[in-house]
Amino acid sequence: GSAMVARALWALLAALRAGWCLLPQSGYLHPDEFFQAPEVMAGDILNLQVYYPWEFLSSSPCRTVVFPLMTSGVTYWVIKSLQQLDICSSCINSYTLLVSPRLLFTIFSFILDYSVYRLAPFWRADPWKALVLLAGSYVTLVFYTRTFTNTLEGLLFALLMVLVSSRKSTGNSAEPTSSSLIGVITTAGFFNRPTFLAFALMPLLYWASLIVDSQKSIKTLINHFLKLILCACFTAIVFITADTFYFTSVSLDNLYSTNKSSLIDVIAQFHEKMVVTPFNFLSYNLNPHNLALHGSHPRVTHFMVNGVMLFGILHILAIGAGFKMLKKYVHQLMLVRWCNRGPPGLLMHSEGSPTLLLFYFVPLAFLSLFSHQEPRFLIPLILPLVLFSAPPNRAVKWKLLLVLFNLLGALLFGCLHQGGLIPCLFHLEQLIHSPASSSYPQHYTLLFAHTYMPPRSLLNIKKTDMHVEVIDMAGSAEETLCQTVEQRASNFTCSNCHIFIIIPGTVRATITKCGVSFRNETLIFPHLSMEDPPQIPLLSSGNWRSQLGLYILELNR
Repeated sequence: GSAMVARALWALLAALRAGWCLLPQSGYLHPDEFFQAPEVMAGDILNLQVYYPWEFLSSSPCRTVVFPLMTSGVTYWVIKSLQQLDICSSCINSYTLLVSPRLLFTIFSFILDYSVYRLAPFWRADPWKALVLLAGSYVTLVFYTRTFTNTLEGLLFALLMVLVSSRKSTGNSAEPTSSSLIGVITTAGFFNRPTFLAFALMPLLYWASLIVDSQKSIKTLINHFLKLILCACFTAIVFITADTFYFTSVSLDNLYSTNKSSLIDVIAQFHEKMVVTPFNFLSYNLNPHNLALHGSHPRVTHFMVNGVMLFGILHILAIGAGFKMLKKYVHQLMLVRWCNRGPPGLLMHSEGSPTLLLFYFVPLAFLSLFSHQEPRFLIPLILPLVLFSAPPNRAVKWKLLLVLFNLLGALLFGCLHQGGLIPCLFHLEQLIHSPASSSYPQHYTLLFAHTYMPPRSLLNIKKTDMHVEVIDMAGSAEETLCQTVEQRASNFTCSNCHIFIIIPGTVRATITKCGVSFRNETLIFPHLSMEDPPQIPLLSSGNWRSQLGLYILELNR
């Protein structure tokens, strides 16, 4: 009976995951969900006006283009083809530009569910309990339906755990399989995010220890490792070749057209322009000064804050279990020293809790070595955590707290957090492309202040169209903001020009001090800015909608 309830609950949560993606979710988690794939591909494939982040400039290539092409690139190519074939006359709009890449990631997110179902018996977990914990987590509902490189990192980590846990029986022993695929997944994960090595370390050590224990022949042992290394090298070559063609002017035609170059000359030219994005990424991020530009945090932030923010009580229970395991290990170590027995082990070859805890805490410890620590960096750890938290024949602890925590997380990050910006861009896209704007040429200036960076692609403006100007003032001080607004107002002479200022309700009063008037106001609700949080006394007054809203203010001529 309980298994049937768990299956029904998982199916309901899976439907919620897909349905909420299509609604769509209005929460805006971090600029990287747009600027590490969809924004770049919208410019390259759909020829839209976009903002290219520095990581994708040819002068500083730090992100591989392979995964953006395979995800957002494919979805944008599909909607472009549908429109060109007249199957869908207006396929390209702000909704499809937002939802199509997210829908693909949502479909991919079920790799996590498959992995949990496959791994649960191996790691002595209840599969349906673990699946409900996974599907009910707001991390799955929100983060795994967004276009983050961290999402892909989590999916690759899940596949790697499935591969290292797969075995084939050979006589009396169980032999690990999939050496080739392990090499491909590890290298692909490294090119997606070099931090993947922190997640891959324990699975790879576990796999290597199983191979060493199961092999009596040194030849078979070497064969496993050679397969892994050769496939890893081949995968790296594919990524390097794709990135080199994308980030440099090199092309096959150019390589062969230079005086009918010999193969050696072609290879030499390619080597000279070769782009290896993970090394550029590491070179940049290993510099403490560069990391400080993105924000420095105490080394314990992942352990004390981010883990709790993402996983709640499950993270706290894992810490408690980790300390118990460590205490037991130290106790065994002392007994060994007193009794002169063999060295104790951390149960590396067991399929139970101790190893899962290592799979959880070792990556967390490595990521804590860096001073820049954001919660999303830990989202791949949900897999070992839910497996550890769902032992068979034992009820899941703190059920009510888990439900309330994930409801709050889903509401905060899926709806409220910067939640007015995406609907605002939808509204402005409809305004810019309205029949009235099409009949009479209009010029629009969109000034964003105290919001996250707006993804220009959602405005659906072609690169050849020059009638829309986007100004991102970020978190500018009051004086700078007023200077810019006043300057725009003083140059407001065009009869068909429109200037819109987009600003959270919490800093709405700032604009009134700038000495300008507005002919139109639109309030988009809800919008929560943690950088400019609402004032608690105002929330309890009749002004609460303004404090939790985003204003679109049209400047008066």
